[in-house]
Order: sequence, then C-alpha cells, then structure tokens
Amino acid sequence: MTHRQVLEALSGILLGMFVSILATSVVSTSLPRIITDLGGSQSAFTWVVTATLLTTTVSTPIWGKLADLVDRKLLVQLALVVSVLSSALAGLSHSTEMLIGMRALQGIGAGGLTALGTVLIADIISPRERGRYMGLMGAVMAVGMVGGPLLGGVITDAAGWRWNFFVGLPFAVAAIVVLQRTLRLPAVVRRRVRIDWAGALLLSASIATLLLWITFAGSSFAWVSWQSGVMVGGTLLGVVAVIAVESRAAEPIIPLHLFRNRTVVLAIIASVAVGIAMFGTQVFLSQYMQLARGRTPTESGLLTIPMVAGTFLASTLSGRAISRSGRYKKVMVVGAVLLTSGLGLMGTIDENTSFTLVGLYMLVLGSGVGMLMQNLVLATQNTLAITDMGAGTATVAFFRTLGGAIGVSALGAVLSNRVSHLMVDGLAGIGVPASALGSGGSTSLPDLATLPGPVRQVVEHAFGVGVAELFLIGAPVALLALVAVIALREVPLGRASGVEQRLAAQTAFAQDTPAASR
Repeated sequence: MTHRQVLEALSGILLGMFVSILATSVVSTSLPRIITDLGGSQSAFTWVVTATLLTTTVSTPIWGKLADLVDRKLLVQLALVVSVLSSALAGLSHSTEMLIGMRALQGIGAGGLTALGTVLIADIISPRERGRYMGLMGAVMAVGMVGGPLLGGVITDAAGWRWNFFVGLPFAVAAIVVLQRTLRLPAVVRRRVRIDWAGALLLSASIATLLLWITFAGSSFAWVSWQSGVMVGGTLLGVVAVIAVESRAAEPIIPLHLFRNRTVVLAIIASVAVGIAMFGTQVFLSQYMQLARGRTPTESGLLTIPMVAGTFLASTLSGRAISRSGRYKKVMVVGAVLLTSGLGLMGTIDENTSFTLVGLYMLVLGSGVGMLMQNLVLATQNTLAITDMGAGTATVAFFRTLGGAIGVSALGAVLSNRVSHLMVDGLAGIGVPASALGSGGSTSLPDLATLPGPVRQVVEHAFGVGVAELFLIGAPVALLALVAVIALREVPLGRASGVEQRLAAQTAFAQDTPAASR
C-alpha cells in the first residue's frame, strides 16, 4: 500500500475505533441523570459501566484469536454493527436492568474494535513507523474517551439523555463504507478454524464471578463470609481450569506461550495498572463534577477538556518522537511518572478545590495516559511473531480492560460505602433523617436540585471526599506501571509491516515446500 492508501485505510480504522469509544463514553456525563431518572442506585451506576467493561474484556481475546484465523476486514465491520445497534437499543431502555443488558451487548462489539483496530494498524504499518500512527490512534481514543462526555453533556441538556445512544449511528455507517473502499489485505490462507469455546466460557465465568464478589462484598454480605468464600474459591478454580484448558487447546483464546515473552508479561502488568487507574477513576469524574460541584452534564464535559488536551498532545507528540528516534522506553517511563503524579494530585481535591487546580491535575493525568496506553501495545507488537499478532495484541488489551473492569467495580463499591457513611454522619450532624435524600435514602443517587441547602452541602462534601479517595487508591496502583516499564528491555523497532511479514513467511514456506507436497 502506498502512503496515501495507508492514510485512507487508517482513516476507516480510526473512525471505527472512534465509534466504539464514543458509544461507550458519550453517556458518562449523563449517567448520574440517567440512573436518577430510572430510579437506580449507586450499584446500578457502577454496573452500567462494569457490564460493558466485562463483556469487552471477555470478548477481546476471542476477537483477537479470530483475527489470526479469518478475514479481519469482515470482522471489524461486524464489530461495528454489533456495537452501534446495541447502543441504539440501550437508548430505548426503561429500566436499569435493560440498560445494563444492552450495555453488556455493546461491550462485545467494543471488544472487537479494541482488538482489531491495533491489529489492522500492525498489518499495514511497520513498527518503526507505527509510533506516530499509534500516536494518532491514542489521540483518537483520548478524544473519544474524554471528549465523548462533553458531547454527551451537550446532548443531554439540549435534547435528553436518550439521544446519546444514537449519536454513533452515522459515524458507524461512514466507518463501514470507508473500510470497505480503502482497506486492502491479502487473502487469509484457508484452514480449519477451531475456536476454544471451553476456554472462552471458563474465562467469562471466572471474570464475572470476581467482579460480582467485588461489587457486592461489604454491602450485600460481609467480606469474610461463606458467600465470599464461594465466590473467591469459584474464581480461583475457574482460573486453574482456564490454564488447564488453554494448555491443551488447538487454538487457545490466550496462547500460554505468550507469557514466556518478557515484554508481553511486563506490558500486561503495566496495562492492568493503567486500566485500573484510567477507567477506574475517569468513570467517577462525572459524579464529582455533578454531585460534588453541582455542575450540569454540559459543564461537566467542558471541565474535562484539560484531560482531553493532555492525552491528545502527549499521545501525538510522543508517537512522533518514537518514530523519529526508534526509542520508546524513556517516553513510557515519563508517562508512568506523570500518571502516578496526576492520580496523587487528584487525590487532594474536594468540593471546594479551584477548578483551575483540578484542570491542571487532569492535564498531568491525561498526559501520562497518552504516553503509556498505545506505546505499551507498540512495544508488545514489536516482539510478536506475525502468527501471534492478533492474539498477543488482544491479550494486552484484554488485561488493560480487565484492570479497568476490576477498578470500576472495586472503586464503585468503595465509593458507595464511603459516600453512604459520610452522608449518614453528615445528616446526623445537622439533625436531619436520611429520608431527606429521597425514597432511596443514602443508597440512591440524589438529585441536588431538589435538596434543601444544608442537605445539599452534606451530599457535595460526601462525593467530594469520596471521589478524591478513589484517586488516592489509584496512585499506588499506577506505581506498578512505572516499575514494569522500567523493567522493560527495549527492542529496536522493526521496519516491515504485518502484511509484508506475512507475505514473506508465505513465500519462504512455498520455496521450502516441494511442489509434489503442495
């Protein structure tokens, strides 16, 4: 493919990824209002996000394995259709249960776009040149993840929150058309496709059990209880079963030999930490802005622009620097330091902190994410054999999303308990019963506009302190990413694209195989 053809195909790939991210992130600023309108609780708020992350996590390695077996162009178009149609169905929800179900279905499409986007870029661009293009990819992800909430806030205030779920439809149609016209890949060598359904089922059950335990322990039952024992034991047995099945499967969902690759292992550790720090804290920013600071969804989105700017600029500039120099480790170390520092700084905020300071802290946090997220994928792809490109790339994305799912679920449980206690204590201090918060008491998300002044101050203080503590929890987790990045062994970036490597391998095989055997 010529440079122009690469850019044309890249536009379709990036547009597809933008659709997936936008469909997921556009509702984040309106979630407090959605859950309030549907009569949901803090647990429902958490699970609207966790359900998407759960199915994204589980489906990512399946899509990645399929990418090594069948037509990738068809797969990415199928993922687009699933992602956007499920989003449109979510817009018709009249209960939190239906909303959670549709968001879970949406995560399946998002898993495909997460895995296939980076694999397709690896197909058409060499590792040495991939840095600046991965920078563009990181920038698109940043704009979608952090700019989506801004768009969602505007739509919610102007037309109602349901329209957030339909905004991705025209982008999806455009992405499908562009990919069909511009993406040219060599035909996949036909062979028998065997999907490891047993491994996929065991993996799904193990992750779901873990997240259910994290969500409900401490509220529905004690952390030390027979329910906890059953769920933790079930998770551990499931992990053992997954390893046993994957070690024998002909086409494992997560090939175990990948874990003999030092770069893959360290990238996975760093990606888990990035996922926990990024997803687990960004999700609750909307609650801070709206429930601790009394801002509208539109204002909440506008106030996250510093994070958009930090992620966009850091991702783009670091990608260009890596392509120019061929060195990526120093950039990633700086990104890990910024990520840890940004989380620590965000842990100092409360309901009275200057928005200028909050914006500065978000800029630091966003810059760290921009320097780390896609460059971890680049470092991994640079060491993978072409036959493992799909599975290896998806495995790193899988663990990043798993970290995010665990982070959202765990931090959501922490926030729910902490805010509930703070509100009960605060209301007791002013002599007001918990019923003043509404029919759900301290367990439901309150509507600030309906609360009297003293009660509103209690709620704002509870969410200001509670959300800040989540960032403090995320800071030491981000240190794991720093340690892992420092331990990475930098490998010179290759100059052959994935398609070139595949064609070279096929040519070598043809030359080495006698004509009679072919």
